[in-house]
Amino acid sequence: MTPNRPLLTLRPTTKLNTMKNLITIAILLLSPMIFAQPEANYDESKVPKFPLPDPLTTFSGNPIANKTQWEENRRFEIFQFFERQVYGKVPDRLDEYSFKLWEESDDAYGGKARRKQVAISLTKNKRTITYNLLIYLPKGNPKAPVFLGYNFYGNHTVTDDPKVPITKAWVSNNESFGITDHKATEATRGVRKHRWAIEKMLDNGYGLATIHYGEVDPDKNDFSDGLHQLFYKDGQVKPKTNEWGSIAAWAFGLSKAMDYLENDTNISDVIVFGHSRLGKAALWAGATDKRFAGVISNNSGCGGAALSKRKFGETVARINNSFPHWFAGSFKKYGNNERTLPVDQHQLLALVAPRPLYVASAAEDRWADPKGEFLSAYHASKVYALYGKQGIDSPEMPAIDQPLQNTVAYHIRSGKHDVTDYDWEQYITWAKTFVK
Repeated sequence: MTPNRPLLTLRPTTKLNTMKNLITIAILLLSPMIFAQPEANYDESKVPKFPLPDPLTTFSGNPIANKTQWEENRRFEIFQFFERQVYGKVPDRLDEYSFKLWEESDDAYGGKARRKQVAISLTKNKRTITYNLLIYLPKGNPKAPVFLGYNFYGNHTVTDDPKVPITKAWVSNNESFGITDHKATEATRGVRKHRWAIEKMLDNGYGLATIHYGEVDPDKNDFSDGLHQLFYKDGQVKPKTNEWGSIAAWAFGLSKAMDYLENDTNISDVIVFGHSRLGKAALWAGATDKRFAGVISNNSGCGGAALSKRKFGETVARINNSFPHWFAGSFKKYGNNERTLPVDQHQLLALVAPRPLYVASAAEDRWADPKGEFLSAYHASKVYALYGKQGIDSPEMPAIDQPLQNTVAYHIRSGKHDVTDYDWEQYITWAKTFVK
């Protein structure tokens, strides 16, 4: 039987070596305390005191008094900061892109909807990726508005429609869905249809356009596939420090989908929507592409709608540690150092102005910091006021399941981190009034 070996063998042949060994032991003993994340804070009394950056005061201290000053000065510098220091900059232009309508039918959802399936191909440096856009449009409405959003497990998971193929892209393993080896199967058809109230949209004159986000950029800390690798120079294996992470890549994919949608004669306004990490992508897409007529963030949390400086629930350090591929490398220096951030997420929301914006939270989703999401929408509203648009007037959160609907809208619903019929009922009602 082989005896147990010591984890560390010390040979203190000199006083210097002895000191080095003692330091090594100390590091080994203390490293769990040094590197372990503290418990997440869910206590409002422990939220740090912090000055919130004013959207209407420039980095150099000059006040912004009107929408022209906002657009020509303040909006530009805020956008540049988020682009270079948070989400990362798109490194170059595509060489070419194309669209192929490869399937179309008028028999979807019992004949009440038209279905279109479009392949979007992006090419750079003689490398190409292709992802699929699934569209349902209400029949009887020759030019319908649509909600555009990513799904997590494949277009086939949002519907029982057998005409939608199973994605061949990388998907996250999910024991409850029977997904192993990162491959979707027929058994996953329709497993996420509860998150997409497609018939409710159709009955209200709206369509849905959706994409599996893994076809644009697989959600893993590996930049060797997906959108990023199209842009690499010789020998490059990952983006540069201030270049795009996955959230910016997903936002880019939404903008290229918009290139198709704005030229589809059956589609009018496009409202970009996202849940959780894809809510972060929807917000950045709305900030970078003004063609989106409205923006919806559903439970987007840290790096999305929630204020970073509150350090409530998920924090900058936690999100960069758990998902190092989501943001630009330059964002990591603000982990456990949020006080030095010259911006916060209410200024991201302000970049959407004057277009309609909806932020939604869930009462049981404390990780995403509902209060921080609400306060972001509240503090962004002063930019909307420059345009004569009504936002959120009071810093007091509304009651659960009591939505505030203006050009800037907010609700916190009962329940957990998810997308529900209740959410979609609010989004449809709001869109009918404010997205025109």
